[in-house]
Amino acid sequence: MPELPEVENVRNGLKKLILGKIIIDTHVLWSNIIKEPSVSEFQKKMRGQKIVDIKRQGKFLLFILNDYVLISHLRMEGKYRIEKATVPLTKHTHVVFELDSDEQLRYLDVRKFGKMSLVDKDKLHLHPSIKNLGPEPTVETLKTEDLIKALKKTERPIKACLLDQKTVAGIGNIYADEILYDAYIHPERKGNSLSSDEIEKLKTSIIGIMSDAVEKGGTTIRTYSNAFGVEGNYQSYLNVYGKKDETCQRCQHKIEKIKVAQRGTHYCPHCQKIGR
Repeated sequence: MPELPEVENVRNGLKKLILGKIIIDTHVLWSNIIKEPSVSEFQKKMRGQKIVDIKRQGKFLLFILNDYVLISHLRMEGKYRIEKATVPLTKHTHVVFELDSDEQLRYLDVRKFGKMSLVDKDKLHLHPSIKNLGPEPTVETLKTEDLIKALKKTERPIKACLLDQKTVAGIGNIYADEILYDAYIHPERKGNSLSSDEIEKLKTSIIGIMSDAVEKGGTTIRTYSNAFGVEGNYQSYLNVYGKKDETCQRCQHKIEKIKVAQRGTHYCPHCQKIGR
């Protein structure tokens, strides 16, 4: 958490709140959040930059500025809030951007795992966070041949393939489980064992699940909320994730939980047979 749907909803909220505003100053209260450049250089370069646009690639937020791009990875529990400068900071506030609107864009992170990188605009495509990302999970960008190419030579479990951001950008643990359930594919199936028909179904499930999750505001399992402080709603539509020992809505068998690619993995052993 957050995965693509959550980050996309954060992006949409921030665009409505801070687009066109100018960053007057930046305060870094926890230096480990800033991956590059140095904190002093980061603060210096951010000064006077206008927020021209906010984009997303995979799970990364991209703040497009006059001269730079701020790459922000929320990791487990990072979030942004807009507050008046007079509102006291919470103990989990680690970066504060002073805006010309007498407001502050604040980055909060309970676990302090999030990272920010400031890069030149013309070098964004070369940054390690961005250059190896796979296609976005949309009709326009994700093609069956992309998946066939990514899966045909690997014996890794399909769950691990979906978590690999080089395969498809933005899928994490929650949506990988939901996608495989929707596609009737066992999470331990080897990537190269999937037939062309199964890969086509997998593509359809990836696009459908991710699109639906974006539309419903993402999934709130722990603390996720968007830039307005509103929680996601997709948790009400989850079929397998977090439902160990509950009944599968399709076949009435019990949902099981195993570990795949070192991640807790939920699936229905009747609908998602290993031998398929």
